[in-house]
Amino acid sequence: MLLRDLVDVSRQVAATRSRKEKTRLISGLLLAAEPAERPLVAHYLGGRLRQRRTGLGWRSLRTLPPPAATSTLEVVDVDARFAAMSVLAGAGSAGLRSAAVADLFGRATAPEQEWLRAVAVGEVRQGALEAVVTEALAAAAEVPLAAVRRAAMLAGGSTYVVDEAFAGTDALAEVGLTVGRPVLPMLASSAPDVAAAVAKATGRGPDVVGVDAKLDGIRIQVHRSGDDVVVATRSLDDITHRLPEVVAVARSLPAQRFVLDGEALWLDAAGRPRPFQETASRTASRAAPAEAVVSPYFFDVLHLDGVDLIDRPARERWQVLEELVPAEHRVRRWIGTDVADAEAFTTAVLASGHEGVVVKSADAGYDAGRRGAAWVKVKPVHTLDLVVLAVEHGSGRRRGWLSNIHLGARDPSSPTGFVMLGKTFKGMTDQMLAWQTERFRALEVADDGWVVTVRPEQVVEIAFDGLQRSTRYPGGLALRFARVVRYRDDKSADEADTIETVRALLD
Repeated sequence: MLLRDLVDVSRQVAATRSRKEKTRLISGLLLAAEPAERPLVAHYLGGRLRQRRTGLGWRSLRTLPPPAATSTLEVVDVDARFAAMSVLAGAGSAGLRSAAVADLFGRATAPEQEWLRAVAVGEVRQGALEAVVTEALAAAAEVPLAAVRRAAMLAGGSTYVVDEAFAGTDALAEVGLTVGRPVLPMLASSAPDVAAAVAKATGRGPDVVGVDAKLDGIRIQVHRSGDDVVVATRSLDDITHRLPEVVAVARSLPAQRFVLDGEALWLDAAGRPRPFQETASRTASRAAPAEAVVSPYFFDVLHLDGVDLIDRPARERWQVLEELVPAEHRVRRWIGTDVADAEAFTTAVLASGHEGVVVKSADAGYDAGRRGAAWVKVKPVHTLDLVVLAVEHGSGRRRGWLSNIHLGARDPSSPTGFVMLGKTFKGMTDQMLAWQTERFRALEVADDGWVVTVRPEQVVEIAFDGLQRSTRYPGGLALRFARVVRYRDDKSADEADTIETVRALLD
């Protein structure tokens, strides 16, 4: 299959808001692909490469060779080239990677270059994520959607069961939970407060719920089979070699085969969680200071000694977890029906330095890979009034608009009077995108084709989940999960929050 055909469908998918139409388009391309190409096409239609890491980023892809006049690239050739880049390492690898990029992108037309750059950095904006690809796969293969969903959650994603789906329902049914092969983690939806979370999780007024402390660590899934242990991240990357202390805990438990879900966290000497980025940095590297001990804290068990538990009610899994894992390695949990008691527990969790709670239905199974109502997170929301310093050209469905905004706090010590804290496109409606495109064009100072620098006049209210230290931005801080609440035309730039105000939130 030509890459052109896939890029054309990706652009059509991005251009429609209809989930039904997205599904139809993706399904059609899967049917048009050769059987051997289908898993790769499914990956690409989901907006990601098969390779976890390629060493490519926006900086290395900012300047590209002139595009080709005609389309000649095949999807299998593109995959082979990215695979070759992914194994480059050591002296001279940067030069080899640059040459490989020039060769690949020089063979691509302008639309293909845009798509290749977006997929390489994980920013394909087409509104077709795992759920849509799953629906399209079921439609293309003419098999029940429920069967595809279940196989996908146990295999790590729908793109890993493409061949089974086209082989039929029986082949999908044979896909099971395998100790040692990470499954997609169950995810939580959100609610503004504990009472709303309880109502959402139970769906029917007062009922038994579990309320877990929400740890600001790294989501981990731990598989043990005898002495073999696998530690995987939320994105299913294998980080076993980086967390020997987690492996040791897993081997100390009184069972030979199990799958546990939890968090890895670095605590300080007082037992309080260290900032998220410190845990993230520790888990991203083999080399770490002796005091940087990351401990596992588990909240669920999916398998124990030959018995799959994912379909069992949560209350049963919680009991199994208590019998398997000692208290010092379990996430703090309150179980009951009284909302006031749940709120008191939440207050205590926040006071101990954690970021919130997750309210869980006691009757729910483990719905891997899904974000439903059975788990509901509650976190305090912080907001800041910041100033827009620049804005990036949109891509995909946002092509033609100015999209990703650069956020700054007031800083009297800076030559410009502002210091950048991050950027975001989250929370923007189409109406907001249209408005800000006109607004920032009026404030434009320079446009290099990618970033439009603007006069620092527009104030925007930003919600965020927390702060982390950062060497990327001059202020030394970055916002976590920043999203736009509203533009503040009632405030001038000199009324925006200062960098000192932001720093005080970290203390």
